[in-house]
Formats: sequence, structure tokens, C-alpha cells
Amino acid sequence: MAKKFGAGVVTGVAATIGALAAGLLTYKKKVVEPKEQESSRIEENRKRANRKSFASHQA
Repeated sequence: MAKKFGAGVVTGVAATIGALAAGLLTYKKKVVEPKEQESSRIEENRKRANRKSFASHQA
């Protein structure tokens, strides 16, 4: 009986850790990375706009 209980606890802990890891990975892919990409895109657009503005006033 104790052997089955120990195996069940180990299995439960492993499943819980796996589910937690999958949830964190999904959160990172769905929330964190899109925010980082959007910030990067905005930064690139800002740089491009500054270069364009500077070039247009050089005449």
C-alpha cells in the first residue's frame, strides 16, 4: 500500500510540475513575446521616422 501511495505522489507531483511548465510556456508565447515584438516594431518605426524627418530637412 505504501509503495502505491509513494508512486502516486511522485506521479502527481510530476504531472503538476509538467502542467505548470506548460502553462508558463504558453503564457510566454501568447503574452510576453507579442508585447516584446510590438515594442521592437514601434522602436524601429520611431528610428525610421527620425531618419526620414532629418533627411527631409537637409535641403
